[in-house]
Amino acid sequence: MLKKLLFALLAVQLVFTHLVAQEIPAPPSANREFRAAWVATVANINWPSKPGLTTKAQQDEAIALLDMLQRQNFNAVIFQVRPQADALYASKLEPWSFFLTGEQGKAPEPYYDPLEFWIEAAHDRGLELHVWLNPYRAHHIAGGPAGPASIVSKRPDLVYKLKQGYWWLDPAKKDVQDLSAAVVRDLVSRYDLDGVHFDDYFYPYEEYNGGGDFPDQDSWNAYTRGGGKLSRSDWRRENVNVFIKRVYKEIKSIRKEVKFGLSPFGIWRPGYPASVQGFDQYDKLYADAKLWLNKGWIDYFTPQIYWQINDYPHSFPVLLGWWQSENTQGRHLWPGLNSGLGGGDKNSDEVINQIMITRGMLPQSPGVIHWSIAALTKHESLRKDLLNGPYKREALAPASPWLDRKAPASPVVTTNALEADLNVRWTHRKETDVFKWIVYSRYGNNWNYRILNRKDRFFALSRNAPATSKIGAKTPLQTLNAIAVTAVDRSGNESNPVILPVSQ
Repeated sequence: MLKKLLFALLAVQLVFTHLVAQEIPAPPSANREFRAAWVATVANINWPSKPGLTTKAQQDEAIALLDMLQRQNFNAVIFQVRPQADALYASKLEPWSFFLTGEQGKAPEPYYDPLEFWIEAAHDRGLELHVWLNPYRAHHIAGGPAGPASIVSKRPDLVYKLKQGYWWLDPAKKDVQDLSAAVVRDLVSRYDLDGVHFDDYFYPYEEYNGGGDFPDQDSWNAYTRGGGKLSRSDWRRENVNVFIKRVYKEIKSIRKEVKFGLSPFGIWRPGYPASVQGFDQYDKLYADAKLWLNKGWIDYFTPQIYWQINDYPHSFPVLLGWWQSENTQGRHLWPGLNSGLGGGDKNSDEVINQIMITRGMLPQSPGVIHWSIAALTKHESLRKDLLNGPYKREALAPASPWLDRKAPASPVVTTNALEADLNVRWTHRKETDVFKWIVYSRYGNNWNYRILNRKDRFFALSRNAPATSKIGAKTPLQTLNAIAVTAVDRSGNESNPVILPVSQ
């Protein structure tokens, strides 16, 4: 009976909304821009501040970081959950992380699941949470002893020790690919996450092995004995290519809306484009990032363009323009920014200019990821300049039409006028379709908006004038005369607005 009544109310509202919409123009759509920051757990770079903190201290630190991102009008966080073949979450596949508890294999006390905590806290603040994994690092030099819980001890046949003390999984081995793929499947299946993210670590940087070659002679010999015809470099690249393609396919087989993102080194090869000099990830890391972008094996691509605009051998806009020309599948291109590049509080202009360049070059799908969240927590001037500048207004993440083009149904909206406020309430016939809500408000002829998380069902608006709003814009005293509410799904699709007049 209740469901029938809800549908009846919706039908009446649709007719009423159509009539109202003939008189009140629809609000302009909310701004779109992906705004994220990396939170690194390896070596306790960003969180937790050191191994072995109490559960409460870990949670307090997490909340402080997420609160800051919310205040800064960010809409996503990239959270590292697998720094060294371990887990910052409850896993049957890999041990608890040393960086969490100070002992690999030891669960937090009192017990909690950090990833579950981060996801819920992020979503409560309107932030997407993308899990960040390292597919091949087996043990970091800052990761404590490689004890009995470590893959180094459990599967020594899968790892190599490098000269600088790191241990690395062999990308050529089937069991390595199967394990890392299983970890991704497990995360996507069990957690309410929004994305999966890999960074630039594939085959290791040469300095990790004292400048020497990766010690995979046994795997190479097995390949050639089996009749393999590729060169050793091409064979290594193909090992990574096969894995990247597999991960993308398997994510989509479980939850199509979960985005897969990659943040490779910012230069593909020296000479691409002609003015570019520097490190060759294609030849040194065996990472053919250009191929992955060309093939569309990712949903968003985040080259780490960690150089300044006027750094001629690796200029930010020059490199961004080249990657843009290679984005033949129309995926999101959201560059990684070195937000602490200038040191101290000197970097605001550079960061803001890079954001504005990205908006200008990629107007259909702007966005950046900041390395790292520490640049924001440490530098108050950068936070202020971002919030008073490019991040003044809230923004939705750009839609991903190749994942889903169908917008959710419009919400059912009611209002209650009080002397000073208008209370707006809403419901939805299929709430599992909704990730965010947008409440638009019109004062005079000017529309504002607020983006709310999926748990919200109520918002109060001033009837007489918008106070200095979250977007920071002081407006003349005007009267609220119309509101609109929309629903937004996980892929960024926004419903048709429900537009209601506000009587005086």
